[in-house]
Amino acid sequence: MVQQLQTSESPPLRIALAGLGTVGAGMIRLLDTNADLVRARAGRPIQIVAVSARDRTKDRGVDLGRFAWESDMTALAARGDIDVVVELVGGSEGPALDLARKTIASAKGLVTANKAMIAHHGMELAREAEAAGTALKFEAAVAGGIPVVKGLREGTAANAIERIYGILNGTSNYILSTMEATGASFDATLADAQGKGYAEADPTFDIEGIDAAHKLSILAGIAFGARIDFDSVDCEGIARVRAADIAQADKLGYVIRLIGMADVECGEDGTPQLLQRVKPCLVPKGHPLAHVTGATNAVVAEGNFSGRLLFQGAGAGEGPTASAVVADLIDIARGETSAPFSVPVGALKPMAAATSGHRLGRTYLRFTVTDRPGVLAEITAAMRDAGVSIESLIQEGKIAEGGEVLVAMVAHEGPERNVAHALKLLESSPSLTAPPLVMQIIAG
Repeated sequence: MVQQLQTSESPPLRIALAGLGTVGAGMIRLLDTNADLVRARAGRPIQIVAVSARDRTKDRGVDLGRFAWESDMTALAARGDIDVVVELVGGSEGPALDLARKTIASAKGLVTANKAMIAHHGMELAREAEAAGTALKFEAAVAGGIPVVKGLREGTAANAIERIYGILNGTSNYILSTMEATGASFDATLADAQGKGYAEADPTFDIEGIDAAHKLSILAGIAFGARIDFDSVDCEGIARVRAADIAQADKLGYVIRLIGMADVECGEDGTPQLLQRVKPCLVPKGHPLAHVTGATNAVVAEGNFSGRLLFQGAGAGEGPTASAVVADLIDIARGETSAPFSVPVGALKPMAAATSGHRLGRTYLRFTVTDRPGVLAEITAAMRDAGVSIESLIQEGKIAEGGEVLVAMVAHEGPERNVAHALKLLESSPSLTAPPLVMQIIAG
């Protein structure tokens, strides 16, 4: 339900903030700096009343003395002087989820930047929020400061979304675009990203594609009116991409990007099926996503009437993420408590996971093989027997003292199942010293 804007005499929207890391402190700074602007756009003041974090004594560069302190962050949900709780702690389970559940059960609004929690428990939280008549907002959970959740939920509301895809993880994009610019190895570039704060000490969620998969499952739910199904996302990260792959892609007229993609098709029984996958792909240099470099995110949505829409900007960081959180708070201050996923949870469709074997496309394949006679013949025979037509083939020199050689090829357009069959034929080959790297080639 959307109510009329509040008048300037309306009481403030009272906020409790859980989590005082980079984004939490940034949110306080934003509300201090832009207080008059936020008040004018929200129709009333937005005021932080209480906060909670692990360490009360840590200097965060903002004045916390004006706020009540709760050592147990779940106690924020029970305070009678709070209208909305902002959760910036993170994690799909544990205290963050406990706080979310208690906040909604107390009929208070919840704003979160927690993509993992929404990907795993978004349906439950949305159902409870709708029943309680309260707001659940998560713009900051996907692509930082880019208003892609609002753009899909509201801006494209009149469209049937045919496909959604994009660069959803800034760390992986920084690594790939830096390898592209410098020729450095994956390991060296990851270490550089960690040193500059673009990658965590444990980068698993980023480089293995899990972070992007969380975001993709949320966007797919909104775009296609589907129940979130994170477990069905086909996910592969960038850890096996080599500098040689980057160089070969460049020679062929492509760049490599970690792409999250989702669309819906009709199954054989006529029911809709949802394909969701996160994988490194070759992107034509003329495609908008090829020009997205550094720790930037970009999402493309294709509507049946709007055409191709591109949402691009900073996918993380203090300012952009805090901006998205406060934008959600402004909506709540205006009285906007509509369905978190565009339509009521009961109207979201359960969709079976779609298979991709029948889909047509061009494919890049890279093999690491022993340097001995007959290896190329073995690979090309497997491709022939599986019905894969080779468009081009490149053999690099030795890459290690053990005599390993890189063999890269591009396959003509054909069903993805044929490529999978060829790899199955080669699975037990002693010539292959590592699993092949397979990347789809995105159409221009």
